[in-house]
Amino acid sequence: MSGVAASAPLAERLGFTPDDRLLIVTCDDLGSSRAANVAVYESLRSGLATSASLMVPCPWARDAAAQYRGEDVGVHLTLNAEWETYRWGPITSAPSLLDGDGGFPRTIEDTWDHADVEEVRRECRAQVERAILWGFDVSHLDSHMGTLQLRPEFFDVYLELAVDFGLPVRMGPAGGERAVGFPYRDLAAAEGLIFPDHLVVTPVGARHAIEQAVFALGPGVTEIFLHPAVDTDELRASHPDWAGRVEDHALLCADPSFSDLLDRAGVTLIGYRELRDLQRAGA
Repeated sequence: MSGVAASAPLAERLGFTPDDRLLIVTCDDLGSSRAANVAVYESLRSGLATSASLMVPCPWARDAAAQYRGEDVGVHLTLNAEWETYRWGPITSAPSLLDGDGGFPRTIEDTWDHADVEEVRRECRAQVERAILWGFDVSHLDSHMGTLQLRPEFFDVYLELAVDFGLPVRMGPAGGERAVGFPYRDLAAAEGLIFPDHLVVTPVGARHAIEQAVFALGPGVTEIFLHPAVDTDELRASHPDWAGRVEDHALLCADPSFSDLLDRAGVTLIGYRELRDLQRAGA
């Protein structure tokens, strides 16, 4: 918002009052399966979701691109493939990002222990560039499983891409900085990046926890993220947490009580595109 100092609260810079409760509802894992694609787009088009993030290396990412109609979609930078039998891998030549079993490492620690940072940089940049090539108006960056956000040398790549592409980022809560050992929020702010004030982290299918978080929402911009998917045989076979993903879809698309809760909590829904526009205007 013109005339508002960069030091003002984010809500005020977006044109609201500092006391307003603004909520970004993101659907993670777009492109991870056909079941996710169907549910995510339904959540964006007729449900309560306001943003989503695309896993470019996954087998169903191109299908997600074919269905795209200009929704608020960012890139879910992906360096892990966590499931036992469902595998995906890098889109660049990156030997250090393979675990020997046909894809990315299953755990964050395995990635941290073996990944060459230059290969990480090339791979993540290629993921953003491919999303743009496919026609996505990329709204933000976040990191699958938090791999890029929790280690300083990987976090540097995260910041570099956000600066280069002019994109806001998902950012961990301030309370987590001591645990990871570096001031990630200050580092991002110093680069001119914009990110939500608060992040609510809940397990897949954690309906009660999400409702509690919304009820207790404080002023400012908060992001919550869910993992919606429709119930299919493929989803059940590939994702051990399939039931929670189906529940996330129902919460966003078929549960009027959640919409009522948002209204009673005085929540205004926004997307990441508003943050991106603000960041680029400041640049």
